[in-house]
Amino acid sequence: MTVKLLDFSQALTKADAYGKKHLLLGNGFSIACKPDIFDYGSLFEEAKKTMSKELAAIFAAMGTQDFEEVIRALQHAAAIVSVYRPKFVTTKKLLLDDAEKLKTDLIQAVAGRHPARPNDIADERYTACRTFLSNFVGEGANGKIYTMNYDLLLYWALMHEEEDVLARIALNHDDGFRKDQEDYDAPYVEWQGEGAARDQNIHYLHGALHLFDAGYQLQKYTWVNTGKALVDQANEALKKNLFPVFVAEGDSKRKLTKIQHSAYLHHNFKSFAGVCQTKSRDGTALFVYGHSFAKNDAHVLNMIGNGKIAHLFVSLYGDPSSKANQAIHSNVDRIVGLRPQAFPALKVDYFDAASAKVWG
Repeated sequence: MTVKLLDFSQALTKADAYGKKHLLLGNGFSIACKPDIFDYGSLFEEAKKTMSKELAAIFAAMGTQDFEEVIRALQHAAAIVSVYRPKFVTTKKLLLDDAEKLKTDLIQAVAGRHPARPNDIADERYTACRTFLSNFVGEGANGKIYTMNYDLLLYWALMHEEEDVLARIALNHDDGFRKDQEDYDAPYVEWQGEGAARDQNIHYLHGALHLFDAGYQLQKYTWVNTGKALVDQANEALKKNLFPVFVAEGDSKRKLTKIQHSAYLHHNFKSFAGVCQTKSRDGTALFVYGHSFAKNDAHVLNMIGNGKIAHLFVSLYGDPSSKANQAIHSNVDRIVGLRPQAFPALKVDYFDAASAKVWG
């Protein structure tokens, strides 16, 4: 099966025929920046390498890969043991120790698979990335960016500014977070929910490692407010029993269940659904970069086929006839086949991922 591959600039020219261009990012976005640390199976599998047999067995018994779910289960079990078997002090301690051990496993997995600070990435790489992003949220652009990654690379790229003012790339980006009005000097900003929904154009569909659930509010720890490395921020938050809000690996149904139980994640999910269902007069184009269209993200991808997106542009890395790219083509065909007959057919073009020069 022959796949015609466009240059990224050719894809952009085609997309100019539509009223809006949106961007959906997959793990290939991060791999293109740091292939040595982001090209791995999953965060859970990474953490599992240092996990005790008992903890691994608990994940299996609960049928989940959600760290927060297991940690809270251990903490709740310790509280219940205190009621039913108050003399089982050793058991209670073991449960609580394992909960703390699992927090450490999570932090170590994150630290080993993520740059510690924004300046670990060269300025010229940020410039290349911001140039790429400007096609969707730059001056004159009116698109939105959705990402299924929970690392910080997108956030860092959006916040980075070129030192040369004349060469600065203007990006209009808003993730819905604002200063806490009751604690303006706090080391975090809080999600404003529906109040900031109108202007939000950056959406983390699966959460992110710098977003923490504080119960009454969703907090985003920022580099500019703290100057602390990711691992240090995450470690401090976990000690306060604040958990990062991100969707752990698993099948599509489990991911959707997690999304439905978080106001923030559900808001982002609804936003993408709205983009897919909105039929503008000039049509809508969606660029997907760095995603294999695998079924474990069907909860997001199926909305493309079931909706009214006019034109889908999909990145392919390397030889279009490779086994991996043929699988992507097959997966995309499945998405196209979901389009209701009452809607116009979904047009698809493939573009060369390397030609986008996302990280230079």
